Amino acid sequence: MCGIVGIALTPGATGASLEDVRRMAATIIHRGPDDDGFYSSDEVIMGMRRLSIIDLGGGHQPIANEDDSLWLVCNGEIYNHRELRTELQHAGHVFRTHSDVEVILHLYEEHGDAFLQKLSGMYAFALWDVRRRRLLVVRDRLGQKPLYYHIGGGMLSFASEVKSLLAATSVRAQVDVQALQEYLSLGYAVAPRTMFKGVAKLPPATMLVWEPSGWRLDTYWQAPEATKSGISEADWCAEIRAGLERAVREQMVSDVPVGAFLSGGIDSSAIVALMARHSGQPVNTYSIGYGGSGTAEYYNELSYASAVARRHGTRHREILVAPEVSSLLPMLLWHVEEPISDSAVMTTYLVAELAAQSVRVILSGVGGDELFAGYRRYLGDTYNRRYERIPAWLRTHVISPLAEALPSARSSRVMDLARYAKQFVRSSELPWPEQYRRYMEVCSRQRLAALLLAPVAGSDGFDRIAAEQTAADPLLRLLRIDLQTQLPEDLLLLTDKVTMAASLECRAPFLDHQLVELAAQIPAEIKMPAGRLKHLLKQSLSGLVSDEVLYRRKRGFGAPIGAWLKTELAPLRGRLLSRQVIEGRGLLDWPAVAQLLQLHDESREDFTDLLLVLMNVELWCRLFIDGRDPADVGGELADSLAA
Repeated sequence: MCGIVGIALTPGATGASLEDVRRMAATIIHRGPDDDGFYSSDEVIMGMRRLSIIDLGGGHQPIANEDDSLWLVCNGEIYNHRELRTELQHAGHVFRTHSDVEVILHLYEEHGDAFLQKLSGMYAFALWDVRRRRLLVVRDRLGQKPLYYHIGGGMLSFASEVKSLLAATSVRAQVDVQALQEYLSLGYAVAPRTMFKGVAKLPPATMLVWEPSGWRLDTYWQAPEATKSGISEADWCAEIRAGLERAVREQMVSDVPVGAFLSGGIDSSAIVALMARHSGQPVNTYSIGYGGSGTAEYYNELSYASAVARRHGTRHREILVAPEVSSLLPMLLWHVEEPISDSAVMTTYLVAELAAQSVRVILSGVGGDELFAGYRRYLGDTYNRRYERIPAWLRTHVISPLAEALPSARSSRVMDLARYAKQFVRSSELPWPEQYRRYMEVCSRQRLAALLLAPVAGSDGFDRIAAEQTAADPLLRLLRIDLQTQLPEDLLLLTDKVTMAASLECRAPFLDHQLVELAAQIPAEIKMPAGRLKHLLKQSLSGLVSDEVLYRRKRGFGAPIGAWLKTELAPLRGRLLSRQVIEGRGLLDWPAVAQLLQLHDESREDFTDLLLVLMNVELWCRLFIDGRDPADVGGELADSLAA
């Protein structure tokens, strides 16, 4: 696990040196505090920072093949490297190390561009083919590892984090207005867009090919587009259980201590149960709870996590989070680099920091909700069919006005249900792509047009991906959208960046690509019969995970940020979203901001995610546009809270 950087030049181009790449690598030392390494030629310069996980002594990068005609820097883990190594050795390939990523070089030698189909893992790598003067820059199928790039002046620059590109290239931090529109609308930007004008994200399952004749992007994997019929629920359950157990077993392989995040929910509990089954010693588990206002108790799951830990005899540690963590926001945003709206940035970092005291690798349950229908938004099609049975005049003249009058907040189960009801009724008459967008977005198109001073584009990355979906199964269409939008651009982005900020490697067994392919082929009526969320996964885990965990009400892994923004964090919100700040920055319309603040405070609308992304945009500007130090900005925010 590490961070990678590099520069490739077209013939005759100049302006890059080994020292530039060294500076790029130095900015991401947190991703790899153990080691560094570099390769330099007239056409390609590559470097890396290493967090040693497998082959601690011999896994130094860059790694070359037998005759030094191929060179590789890789961030990630190849989970099936043992099987691949055996297969390649039988074919005559000679290995120099015991590193998992060396198999990439020999697979390319053996299979050419088809080598990617053989890999199972999470990775972002650059492979330089000396003879063919060809550079391949690749991101894993699900986008678990980040990769950014800039092309200009006959040069390709790439890195695991944007700050590396800012350190030693011609790229300067400027706001991409179209990306800003996506952050405010969705809470994230869809690849290739980033907040940095001129900096692109390599999409998941994509290979960038850089050759003397030019460059291109090739997509090498997609989730299945059709479900399978004629398979019983029992058979699906058996395949899911076996696939998840295989993925956990493979991802536990490490030469350093391994642990697990444990929320007490279904996904993390299943991971811990399977780890306990395949571990010769107690599993290390880590949980987080919340202090502050009484509303925070609604989000607490420590009692469930503790029960799971006792059931499986883990070495369990917990941490309690209070609203004062807001002073961490600038540091976390400096690491994340994109002003996403997810409060799990804070919780994930703090529990990662706790885990990093005793392990170097952590397993997470991220992805289980997306694969097996764990979110309420997946119920739209089910509820729509029922809702359409109600006479149109009753829906229009009675139900819709009543829904608009409902309060909207996240402080209790009742308020949460009111929020979802209002959201559903507002979108119930729309075509399915627009309806799903309404469930996902943090800001409506109408409000976005009022907020932004710049003109708003008619469509964005989410619309583009939704328009590409042709699957007949309605749930599969939503899964395929999620795999290209919220999962990589929000959940996996923050998971990678903040665990790496703590120099901790995070692995996600649910995102084993074979398990993803399996889940995509399960029909909606089996995966989620009669609207029962996560039904099939629960059946698959019966006996492994207790019924208390399987059938309790779901919570998210975020913080009670909505309640905090009205109480303990109100001064912070006021400092970042004041009229003076908004008008001085020149991106947003102050009256529109003031209106949404009022609606949120009165619980007439829930703008928790939108307020968080607005605050993060201002913090992003202070860090990257104004060039301020994260500690300086954090100190200022801490002082405002103290005052």
